[in-house]
Parts: sequence; C-alpha cells; structure tokens
Amino acid sequence: MATRDSLATQPSEGEVLISVVLPVYQVQEFLPECLDSLLGAAQSFGGVEVVAVDDCSPDGSGALLDEYAARDSRLSVVHLPENVGLGRARGEGLARAKGDYVWFVDSDDRLTTGALAAVAERLRQTAPDVLLVDHGLINPDGSVQRNVRAHLFRDAPETFTLGERPSTLDLIMTAWSRVLRRDFLLGLDLDFGHGYYEDISVTYPTLLAARRISMLDRVCYHYRRGREGAITNTSSPKHFDLFGQYERIFAFIDQETTTAEPFRKAVFDRTVRHAATVLATPGLVPRNLRRDFFLRAAEHFRRFRPSDYTYPSGLRGLQYRLVERGAYPAYAALEPVNRLRLALRTALGRARGAARRTSRLAATALRRAYYRACLRLPADDTLAVYAAYWNRGYACNPAAIYEKARELAPGIRGVWVVARDRTASVPPGVEYVVEGTPRCLRTMARARYLVNNVNFPYELAKRRGAVLVQTQHGTPLKKMGTDLRDHPVAARGMNFDRLVEQCGRWNVLVSPNPHTTEVFTRVYPGGYEVLETGYPRVDRLVNASLDEVNRVRGELGIAPGQIAVLYAPTHRDHQDETASVLDVQRFADQLGDDHVLLVRSHYFDLPRTSSSRGVVDVSTHPSIEDLCIASDVLITDYSSVMFDYAVLDRPIVIYAPDWEAYRRSRGVYLDLLAEGPGAVATTQEALVEVFRSGEHTGPRAAERLAGFRDRFCPHDDGRAAERVVRSVFLGESADSNSLTPARG
Repeated sequence: MATRDSLATQPSEGEVLISVVLPVYQVQEFLPECLDSLLGAAQSFGGVEVVAVDDCSPDGSGALLDEYAARDSRLSVVHLPENVGLGRARGEGLARAKGDYVWFVDSDDRLTTGALAAVAERLRQTAPDVLLVDHGLINPDGSVQRNVRAHLFRDAPETFTLGERPSTLDLIMTAWSRVLRRDFLLGLDLDFGHGYYEDISVTYPTLLAARRISMLDRVCYHYRRGREGAITNTSSPKHFDLFGQYERIFAFIDQETTTAEPFRKAVFDRTVRHAATVLATPGLVPRNLRRDFFLRAAEHFRRFRPSDYTYPSGLRGLQYRLVERGAYPAYAALEPVNRLRLALRTALGRARGAARRTSRLAATALRRAYYRACLRLPADDTLAVYAAYWNRGYACNPAAIYEKARELAPGIRGVWVVARDRTASVPPGVEYVVEGTPRCLRTMARARYLVNNVNFPYELAKRRGAVLVQTQHGTPLKKMGTDLRDHPVAARGMNFDRLVEQCGRWNVLVSPNPHTTEVFTRVYPGGYEVLETGYPRVDRLVNASLDEVNRVRGELGIAPGQIAVLYAPTHRDHQDETASVLDVQRFADQLGDDHVLLVRSHYFDLPRTSSSRGVVDVSTHPSIEDLCIASDVLITDYSSVMFDYAVLDRPIVIYAPDWEAYRRSRGVYLDLLAEGPGAVATTQEALVEVFRSGEHTGPRAAERLAGFRDRFCPHDDGRAAERVVRSVFLGESADSNSLTPARG
C-alpha cells in the first residue's frame, strides 16, 4: 500500500504513479484528441501509464489505439473479443493497472494541459484515498463552461473525511471526476455495474469508505456533453438501470455500517433526486415507459427510505410525496408546472445576463464618446500619462522613467493610470487617476506624452501630435507579436490586425539590447524610433547601495548570513491553469536552514505558495527590483527577469522541467539550455544537486553568465532612464549609437 512518504518524490524511471484506464467504444472521432491530451506535449508528468480497453469497437478506434501504442510505450491496448459494456471494460483495465492511483477517463473527453502534473503533485502532498478534481463542460459548439459547483473546491482543506465535509456528496458522481488509490479501491472489492450509470456503484462507495479525501481546485478534465450516443442524450429503456445501481450502493451501506451508515439519508435523497431528474429530462425515458419508470421509483422510494427521512420543502417535497404514494397521474400533472418553473428560471437568468451585457456596452459607448469629446480640448504639453501592466500599479520601466523625469524634467507633470483596486500600491506623492473614470479619460486625451510597458486600450486612440513611448517589459526569450501567428495556443485568439494598428501608434520603442531591437522591430512593425538605451528598470539594480540591499533584506526577514534564493517562474500560456512545477516547501527543506526561498509567482497566476518554514511568499511585493537586489541567487525558468538579474553578476540557475513542451507550444528565440546564464536543471532532484555540489557558483556557470551578460546587458550602466528622459522629454540627443531606425 502506498504511503504518504512513499509518494513524496517523483517516480523513478519505470515507476508508475497514475494508471489511466481508458475504455474505448465507437469514439473514433474523438479518440485522437483524448490520447493527445494524455500522452502529448500538453502533459509534462512522466510517471503515468494508459491502459486502453478496446471494447470490440466496430469503428476504427482499435486501429487508432494500436497506432498510438506503437509510438508510445506508456500506452498498452487490450482488445476484447466481444462487447462487454463500459463497466466491465473498466474492470478489465483496472485488473491490468500498475500505478499507485487509477484514473478512469472517458475516451471522448480530454485532460487539460498540465493536469497530470497537477494531480501528481496533489497526490504526493496528501496521499489521499480519493482525489476529486474539478472539470469543465465542452458544449456542442466547442466552448467550455466551468462546473457550476466549482465553489466547493475553493475552500476545501488539504485532506478531510466525508463527515467533515458532507457537501462533497453534492459533486458529480462520475468515475472520471476522481482519482482513486488503487489498493484502496481493490480492497473494497467493488465492481462497476452493468448498463447505464455503471460508475455510481463505485463512486459512491469509495467516497463513503475513504478515510482521506482531497480536492484539487483546478480544471483537470473536460467532459463532452450533448454528444450523440451519450446516455445523457439517448432515449432508452436502459435508464431503468439506475435503480439497480443504487441498490448496490445501499447494499454497500448495509455492509459498511461504521463509515457509511451516517450518510444513508443523504444518499437516499440523491437517489430520488436522480430518478426525478431522469424522468423530467425530455427524451430520456421513452414515452410509453414513463409510468413504469415512475412506479419503479415509487417502489424504490418505499424500500430504501430511512426511518428518520424528512421531506424537503416546496415543490420538490410535494413531488417526493407523490412518488412515495405511486400517484403517477398527480405527478404527471405537476410536470408542466415544474418545466415552466425551470424555463422561467432559465429565462430570468438569461434576461439578467443580457441586461448586464447591455449595461456594459452602453457604459463603454459612453466612455468612448466622452473620450472623443475630450480630444477636442487643448493639448497639455506639460502632461505625461504613465501606466504599467494593464494598470496594475506603479512599476517597471515606466516607473523608472517617471522618477528620472521628476528629477531632470520637473516641468513635466506625470500622472499614473491605475485600476481601482490597485490605488493603494501608488507611492505617496505620486498623482494618479482611476482607469475608466471621466478624469482618467480627460487626462489621457489631453496628454502630450503617453508611457506604458503594454498597449493602452485600443479604443482610446492617442491624440494627433502626442508622443507614445512603448517600453515593453522584458528581453524576448519566447515568441512575441506577429511571430505568434504560428503558435495559436500562446496567441489565444490575438487580433493581429489590431496589434499592427496599435504598433502604428508608437512613436518611441525602448530597447535593452541589440537582440531585443532585432526581434521587436520585426514582430511589432511600425514607423517608430528605437531607443536602445538599456532598460530603465535595471538602473535600480546597477545603482543599489549596500545599505539599500541590507534594508530590503531586513524588511523581508532575511537573517544575517542567510543565502536568499529568489524563485521567479514565468506564466505558461500552454497550460489552461498554471500547475506548480517545483515543490517549494520540499526544496526549501532540502536547501537547509542557511537558505531562505523567496517565491515570486507571475502576475498572471494566483500565488500557489504561502510563507512557511524557510519559504517567504513575495508574490505581492510591489518591487521585483527590490527582490533582485536582496537575493543572492536567482532560480527561474523562462522569465525575462534573468536578463535584468544578470547585471548583478550573481548566480542564475535555470529550472526548466517542461522546456520541450514550452518550446513547442510557445516558440522561443534562444536555446535556453545551451545559451542560458548559468547552471541548468530539468528535475527537482537535479536542481537540489546543483546547489549541493556548488555547480551554480562554479567556473562553468560563471563563464556562461559572463557571456550572457555581454550579449544582453551592453547598455546597463545605471543611466538608461536618464537617456530616455533626455531624448523624449528634453529633446536632447541620446548617447551615441542609441538611436536606431525601426524596420517597417
């Protein structure tokens, strides 16, 4: 039996943590997408096997399985000589599974990007009997809708029992929505039932018997609904199978009285609700069998009703009373009322949504009209508007330029645009306006200068004669701009025509080095000038004094003599949700008490770390520059912070466990593993060894860092912001060789 300690490390080569059991029947259209989601570049976790069971499928599904298996040894295929049904096919796969955990996946569905790694991490952290994963619904039009009960995942403790969180029974009871410890499942001696609804005869009992349950607040699974042939979309007498499956569940409760008996009432209520839902859903139970289905539900109700059962209130309670009495004519008479109530509720929800959308559109149109009117006001030649990271606050290159302009061009009044919930981050004495307000629109319309590290809103075109300074916010390692046309996952529906139009508004592009100039002038076409000055934000790193370093370290709680390691991973566009690729607490423990790990999540990602022993969560710290000067070592993957940090001449370690997947999905300009600024690790064990061996401070790492710094930091002398201010605001010539014409 697997224990928590035995799951605390990545599986060795050949070891299997997760067995995916994949029953296959007549899904040729959807099978390649499913297999690619399990075995392709979307998954970076290696300790997985897929046991596919071809249930004598009459289409080409079996041949597809063999084709994939020939290319990937992690996939094994079982061809059954006759069709045995979904339940028995799952049993055949389970009998051949070798993993510590088993995940029953439907072959017309798919896993989300990074799901296996996220699930594996959660299993290692919690060693549960049952891990529940969240899901999204694939609509017939291809759109994906989040599970309506997603809120149940958000505040769940790390592990719990059903008695501690009985609301868990409100979640969908499908086999694919949970990952089960294999020894635990086999020890219960359960079989998937035959016919329809076969999975509930396993999903209910495992939840009732589990002593450790965990929930992963992440969409790991996409379920395809409304597919032709699915039982939820098929009229058939097999819907009567529902009652036999619940009979097996109550038989389990009768046997497992200690753990399961307290939930008899809750399971019974789910039984009646399930039967009523099947009967009320048009097109499921054939019309000539509806009365028989109802009478079977009535018999089931009387047979399994707990002695302490009380009816729910309202219309549902009335329906249940009629079910118990077998009063089909009265129940049938209520069905139009119930359908009308549901239709009204749906219509009301849609009407409210339409009203909200109409209100938002009207407000947007009003803001545009007001902004266009403000463009008719006189320009203010002494006004500069600043923004950064989509108005997230005072930061990056625009902040460095603003501060230097206050010193060298005091006649220029700087005003920041910030989101309403970020105003507290603006330093004292810095003037700001809240995005979208009339004052903001009026200020932007009149400004002579506009400075941003991303684009300003498309609908707020700059006035004629204004100067727009685009600073960007990093040296490009990953593909950017128009180069993303060949990388649709990263582009995520980007409007390239609009992008090119916005580039046409730029007057000045600030570049840190020749590499960036070459890339940006190609992927962001326009008639702007390039100021290759170095990045203004890097001045802070170059000019930091020892007193400043000690002050920041003290504020962060870094003890004298401690080695501060800054871990700053980037956002991964190729994942639906970001799964952590580093077990930060385990890594901090492995580093030892003489180290402290500062963890900085990307601003696109929710922090997944909390401060604990040897770990300080600095995700919300207002200044990445402060974190850089306070740290002794940087660990990053594909973040542009490495190009800034290089000027400090301190060790940089590249931790790139999913480099191949990232390179394929996002596209890159550099081979980071060959051209990076220091030691490289692709597994957590290798990362630990880099530090234990001292490789990160060795001569080879120093040589790589020196070459990297020469290539990407040629202008970083602490005067980049000054060069920008003198050129843009004072009209002076910048330092020699800093003005480069852009390519159109």
